[in-house]
Amino acid sequence: MTASYSAHRVVVVGGGVFGVSSALQLARLGVGVTLVTQGGFADGASGRSLSWLNSSRMRSAAYHQLRMIGIDRYRTLAARHTDATWLRFDGGLTWDADDAGNGIVAAHAHERSIGYDARLLSKDDVAAVTPGVDARAITTKGAIFNPGEGWVDLPSLIDLLLAEFAALGGRQVAHAGRTKVDLAGGRVVGVSTVEAGRFEADALLLATGPAVPSIVAEVGITIPDATPISLLVKTKPVDHALRAVLNTPRVAIRPTPTGALVLDSGWSEEEVVTRPDGTYAVQDSTVQGLLDEASAVLEGNPRLVLDSYGVGPKPIPLDGEPVFGPLQGIPNYHVAFSHSGATLGLIAGELLAQEIASGEPHPLLASFRAARFAPK
Repeated sequence: MTASYSAHRVVVVGGGVFGVSSALQLARLGVGVTLVTQGGFADGASGRSLSWLNSSRMRSAAYHQLRMIGIDRYRTLAARHTDATWLRFDGGLTWDADDAGNGIVAAHAHERSIGYDARLLSKDDVAAVTPGVDARAITTKGAIFNPGEGWVDLPSLIDLLLAEFAALGGRQVAHAGRTKVDLAGGRVVGVSTVEAGRFEADALLLATGPAVPSIVAEVGITIPDATPISLLVKTKPVDHALRAVLNTPRVAIRPTPTGALVLDSGWSEEEVVTRPDGTYAVQDSTVQGLLDEASAVLEGNPRLVLDSYGVGPKPIPLDGEPVFGPLQGIPNYHVAFSHSGATLGLIAGELLAQEIASGEPHPLLASFRAARFAPK
């Protein structure tokens, strides 16, 4: 799959973590980059992400390896920004519902078998390991604590990356409106935007989150899509001791730099209603339900007050694995489409930039090509 082009002018479409990270890495390699986004930066999925840095539970070996390298890149970043309040490694705590589907013991055994740092705690052990949790909410089978996990505030990270991108001479074009990919002779030659005109390109990276499958479908490429509508609720700042990310049967919680909490869950996603005009309706009872579920697992059961919420598509390929790299038959048309935007944000940008700048495929991305979905 070695490409034969030389990328001197690259257009990156997408203002989330994949687009911004890749654009910066390309600029570091000396490539001329134009970063284009339909709206503002971090105003899509990256702006409403739980942003849990992890590789817990079970997934393919290649995906686990990539996630672990992704976490390593964040540790390097944390070492350079020791005063950052937007990037923390205080661990993750997870437990399952008290029913026949409880797989916490099996999950712990799997994580230990692959060398993932994991401790199986009884409910009585939790307080001594990680603060801020109401142990009464944990089932008798216990909880897994993963001390190497963490979280990142993606808008803060994106601001940091954009500042360096600008310093390196990268061009930023926000609020460009809908983008159309221009092809000639089976290659990308540029992109046209509704509000900002046309940009010529030797190569393109499409990193538009949930819009990727529909855009590549215009050139006959199918990326099976399981994108749901997500809901991320943010509380007002609250006095609490929680430091770890919590992943519980009814709510996931992470701290924020301001002392607020962000919350999401699978059940709340299912209650979001998509209107005929494509907008979304969120019931007050859904939001209050998330706040109540979060209070129930926090020490002292504090009263949580809504600050804001974000709702919209959360990109997830149908098979759960990322889609990175060039499209089959169009070697200078690259894509980034994945659920784990936070964990993979830095490493995906690094590896995609290397591929685009050099035309050489990276072995770490070999399992994640769109070509795996092509008819056999």
